[in-house]
Amino acid sequence: MEGSGDDGVKKEGSPPGSLAKSGNDEAASDNEPPPSEPSSGFDGDAAKENTFAQPVVKKVVPPTIPIDWTRMNKCDGEQSPADAIRYPWDVVIIDPNEPYCEVVGTAGMKITRMGSDLQSHISPDTTDIVLRSHLIRKMEGIKGLKKLELLELYDNMVDSLSIDELGGDEEGYPGKNLSYNVIRDMSPVSLCPNLQELYIAQNKLKAISGIKHLKLLRKLDIGANRIRVIPSEELSGLQNLEELWLGKNKIEKIDGLENLTKLRRLDVQSNRLTTVDNLHAQVDTLEELYLAHNGITVEGATVESGLALKFTQLNTLDLSSNRLTDASPLSHLTSLTDLWISSNDIKTFDDVQPLESLTNLDGIYLEHNPVASDFEYRMQLTKIIPSLTQIDANMIGCVPTFDRGPAVMDKLKKMQERALEKAAAIDETAAALRDGDEEKMCQES
Repeated sequence: MEGSGDDGVKKEGSPPGSLAKSGNDEAASDNEPPPSEPSSGFDGDAAKENTFAQPVVKKVVPPTIPIDWTRMNKCDGEQSPADAIRYPWDVVIIDPNEPYCEVVGTAGMKITRMGSDLQSHISPDTTDIVLRSHLIRKMEGIKGLKKLELLELYDNMVDSLSIDELGGDEEGYPGKNLSYNVIRDMSPVSLCPNLQELYIAQNKLKAISGIKHLKLLRKLDIGANRIRVIPSEELSGLQNLEELWLGKNKIEKIDGLENLTKLRRLDVQSNRLTTVDNLHAQVDTLEELYLAHNGITVEGATVESGLALKFTQLNTLDLSSNRLTDASPLSHLTSLTDLWISSNDIKTFDDVQPLESLTNLDGIYLEHNPVASDFEYRMQLTKIIPSLTQIDANMIGCVPTFDRGPAVMDKLKKMQERALEKAAAIDETAAALRDGDEEKMCQES
């Protein structure tokens, strides 16, 4: 009966398919959460509109990544190869009677310690110690080796020159190679007055120091560092210096060479030069001058105290990768045999024409200039400079220094003879065929 409070009786206005509740049931239902809607009674859109449940948030747990294999320079767990303790005698068998100790670490185990007791493992008359390409951080064990002539610790991890090891010994150490390390201060070399050759290239030097009293020094290589200035005070005492290598630094001006009156080779390539100057003292001694990879212009190459000087011994000049637009600054350098001016901005053969006065020039590198793209590039160069035997990397004709002329000519003659013989044989065959055809025609007629 409609409108009654009996259980199970459908009330007016109730949604279809539902049963009316009694008063007690309604009161009890006030304290209960509403029932969830049945998913089967509605379509998908209706189900979404009537769903009040909070979305389930899943916690993302990143997978475990095996990164042990990415840890570089590790061995024995967390130990770096440079932290291992390994002496020269752990790597090779050292003969205590030999006057030299040489261990190159390009393959196999690396030495990490020279050893304070090094002299107990080598001959007291040792002249050469070469420990190249290892992981040595400290110089030790060499003090007191009276006959030591060469110490080479090239390509290690040495970060300083040991005063204790270098000091107090007036003999020995004429040669020292400490290139490719991490040395920041070279001043302790002042304790080696008998040094004749010193190589400290590819380190972290910012200044040249400790060499002004090294009067016997003949070769100095401090390239690939962070040097900005050539100090005249430090170079003032190097009267016997013959080779100075300063490439790959940050030098903006050539200076401080006024006392280097025996200098034969000077390398200032890959710096920040825009001019070449202050070479008065080397006008009669300089043989090779390397100035590639700078910013030198024609004006910078005509400074009176630089390339404008009449060098009497200069045979090799490298001005590659600069800003030259013509060769006019070089026309008076008649002693040159090799000239490298590739990768500049020389556009025409008129710009090359000043080199016609270089009658001793044997080879020239002019590639990577606009003029080198000309179809007659090589032919025109040989007309301007008839003495050339090499243009860029290619030889011209038969070069006397290789003595290949007679051999090439003999081979060409033999090839020509074989070609003539083959041609003669073909002619004979053709003639025989013609004679045979004529004879046959006569017989048929």
